[in-house]
Amino acid sequence: MNYTAEVTHMCPVAKGAYHGPAPIPEEGKWVQAKQIADISGFTHGVGWCAPQQGACKLTLNVKDGIIEEALVETLGCSGMTHSAAMASEILIGKTLLEALNTDLVCDAINTAMRELFLQIVYGRTQSAFSEGGLLVGASLEDLGKGLRSQIGTMFATKEKGPRYLEMTEGYCSRMALNADGEIIGYEFVSLGKMMDFIKGGMDANEALKKATGHYGQWDAAVKYIDPRKE
Repeated sequence: MNYTAEVTHMCPVAKGAYHGPAPIPEEGKWVQAKQIADISGFTHGVGWCAPQQGACKLTLNVKDGIIEEALVETLGCSGMTHSAAMASEILIGKTLLEALNTDLVCDAINTAMRELFLQIVYGRTQSAFSEGGLLVGASLEDLGKGLRSQIGTMFATKEKGPRYLEMTEGYCSRMALNADGEIIGYEFVSLGKMMDFIKGGMDANEALKKATGHYGQWDAAVKYIDPRKE
């Protein structure tokens, strides 16, 4: 260690008591985190790319500083989906510090990693007060039985009004309108369920019918429209 002449000629003064860092909540206990291996937690974060044309929701489950589980969900950019595929391979098994300083291919995923790092190292995690934390695999609960991201996609113009394209229940196939032309319900197809039915050997038309549901005052509508064609 090299010192300047000014520091070299200073007299030493005792530092005093050292109490360590303030403890942070981690999986039901208070931890004085002094190194990466002291960090554990499960949490979510959102990132965006420089032109802000797409976003990433990243979920990490960290145990003893190591990323044991990663869920990468992207929206708004076709290239992001391929970046997410690579990031899912890159993230697991890395320490939090390694992941923070790794190119995760996409700006949005990198930004999400930064935001998650801040949450986790400051103890602001979803599992902060959950004893033992969450099991590896817990992030799949965010996707539901069909293991599909919960997405809402709506399009609207002043001239023609709103169109429901995708809801958390699934693909919106029809919208229900009342006598005033107002939306009072919609029909949806749960694509995850439909694909499971088809993979199980069910006829595609039957699978489509079985995976179709309605929300709102569907039966009271005076008109039904296809949001992608009408």
